[in-house]
Amino acid sequence: MGAVLFLTISVVFGYAVCETLLPGLKRAGERTFDGRELSLSSYFLRVPAWVLAGLIPLTWAAYLTAYVLKVYGGKEYPLLLADILVMSVAAAVSAVLLFFLYRRRKKEQEHSGGRNRLTAGEWIFLALLLLLIVQMMFLTFFVSKGQLYVGLSVFSDFAPHMGMIRSFSYGNNFPTTYSHFAGEDIRYHFLFQFLAGNLEFLGLRLDFAFNLPSIFGLLASCMLLYALAVKLSGKRAVGYLTTLFFLFRSSPSFFRFLAELPKGQIIERLRMQAEFISYTQNEGWGLWNLNVYCNQRHFAFAIAVMLLALHYFMPYVYAMAEKLSGVREELSQGKHSVPERLLFYGRTLFFSKGAFGVKRPVVSLFFGILLGGLAFFNGSVLTAACAMLFFMAAVSDRRLDYLITAGTALVLSLAESALFVEGSAVSPSYVFGFLAENKTLFGALDYMWQLWGILLLFVAGYLLFGRGVKRYLVFVFSVPLIMAFTLSLTVDVTVNHKFVMLSEMLLSLFPALVLADLWERRCTFMERRLAARRVVAAVLVVLLTVTGVFEYLIVLRRNQPQNNLLYQMDDPLTLWVKENADSDDIILSSWYHLHRVVLGGGMLYFGWPYYAWSAGYDTPYREQQVALMFEAETVQELDALIKENKIRYIIVDNDARSNTSYEVREDVIAAAYQAVYTEGEGDWKLTVYDTEQPVS
Repeated sequence: MGAVLFLTISVVFGYAVCETLLPGLKRAGERTFDGRELSLSSYFLRVPAWVLAGLIPLTWAAYLTAYVLKVYGGKEYPLLLADILVMSVAAAVSAVLLFFLYRRRKKEQEHSGGRNRLTAGEWIFLALLLLLIVQMMFLTFFVSKGQLYVGLSVFSDFAPHMGMIRSFSYGNNFPTTYSHFAGEDIRYHFLFQFLAGNLEFLGLRLDFAFNLPSIFGLLASCMLLYALAVKLSGKRAVGYLTTLFFLFRSSPSFFRFLAELPKGQIIERLRMQAEFISYTQNEGWGLWNLNVYCNQRHFAFAIAVMLLALHYFMPYVYAMAEKLSGVREELSQGKHSVPERLLFYGRTLFFSKGAFGVKRPVVSLFFGILLGGLAFFNGSVLTAACAMLFFMAAVSDRRLDYLITAGTALVLSLAESALFVEGSAVSPSYVFGFLAENKTLFGALDYMWQLWGILLLFVAGYLLFGRGVKRYLVFVFSVPLIMAFTLSLTVDVTVNHKFVMLSEMLLSLFPALVLADLWERRCTFMERRLAARRVVAAVLVVLLTVTGVFEYLIVLRRNQPQNNLLYQMDDPLTLWVKENADSDDIILSSWYHLHRVVLGGGMLYFGWPYYAWSAGYDTPYREQQVALMFEAETVQELDALIKENKIRYIIVDNDARSNTSYEVREDVIAAAYQAVYTEGEGDWKLTVYDTEQPVS
């Protein structure tokens, strides 16, 4: 009940804020960005805006309130009080805003404005999207008959996700530390996990608490991408195709895989294939397909905010384009030298009325708050969004609006980093080539061909032969891709794959534009061959999506219930950790990833090393400390190391005994501390020792 109330108040709060600050959203579907008449339902923008404008601020408010209550107020269990306070204030603010909205509409006799009805095609489109997204989210993570099912293709990434979620719903992780590297600062973007943890704390079952925000995030991204494509093109078909190309990626991988299959086994191998196709580094992880949105749930949620910001600022780009078009027409009336032409264009671009003006400072501030709030939801999306907005501002009207948004986002992200991270949150370095084997320009292009296939040709073609704003948008939407191939913000360059996927999503607009045009418009070389043109368009759609569709089928196969990892919701060890270990209690154990201890909210001194290493933690030091503690030869040596590393519990099990990096001296541990939990026998015996209960 509490979780439903939190979600309801969040959406109502978001509705009240958006209807107050963004009344123009009601009419956002009436015209394209270049001013042509359009009939797009405003709900494609408004509904995502309502939820994002509610959930992000209230999630931050709940977290910060709990933080203050715990750190400065001395409250032992602050989250419930924080939720009550935040929901009460949000409900009161919503009531006031709704009252003034009612008064304003009654006074102005304002009608809803805009077209709010969806076409039959749009209803089918949304139904299919929802079916696809719900299927993927619940297929990879669900509870049935007291058992938690975690998909085979996501369980590894879910280790830190579940650890952070349960550190809030079961634990008391304020100030927040990383569940797989407890006791230090938090460099992991954890706010989405806090949202899920808070929803479970307020009464939602774990799978619903994690899946519902995940479903909304991907659905909202698809809705906003559809609306962006329609408003850029004026055609619903372009919106449908762009979303299709986003979900099912273009790549030659399927055709290469098909060519390598033995004759006579093709159908059977295609039907049975359950491993992701892999011809480039880490492609076998499912790094480029829909599996990413299953295991990186926070990614799509943040993308929706980025797309909403692009919607807001895109009219300013078109406003400047209209001014430049006027200059071009004026210059065509006479003869002017190249320097004179550049002077005219430069004067318009930088000194025309409104070029550095501000139109809606409060709204720009609002978008700065939303974007700034992403820093610990997903920092990669925030970085990419700010980079693209910078290059949009370069050719845009109302640049001070951009400055307000960027400045607000920067201040908030720096404040968040100062709160959570000791030192710098990022460590940027120049790294050319991303994951390409050949770190040259042609090697990078070859790598991109292996990833994107003919999508790359469409993008290059539009960059060379396109016109107007859309041609420049090819460059803007390519900015995250350029960043991925030149800049590394962490020690693990693989995380740049998010930049590549963001560009792929946005650049999918351009093959959609070409194919929709090929389907509808007469071409001089095929003027009377409508059927032939449509066959060509249909074949190209298949070529652009067949790899993605095949990989989607692999996602389904890999995550069938019989393949999933199973965990008992009432597992004795999980419940013991929940009841006896708080988030301040650091646990020395083997290199757990998704383990029963993690599901109990246990904070690991040194979990699976990759998670902490990729987040920038000093893993070699802790790996050394783990070995020293497990191999301590005397009680005095062990106790000194335990106190130095602030360990509360030590877990000795088969994983620890069989770890080749150290040899466990369980006799020393048993002589030093009392066993407080034991299960199993022989090699499979698991014992928890409490360092606060020494053996007398």
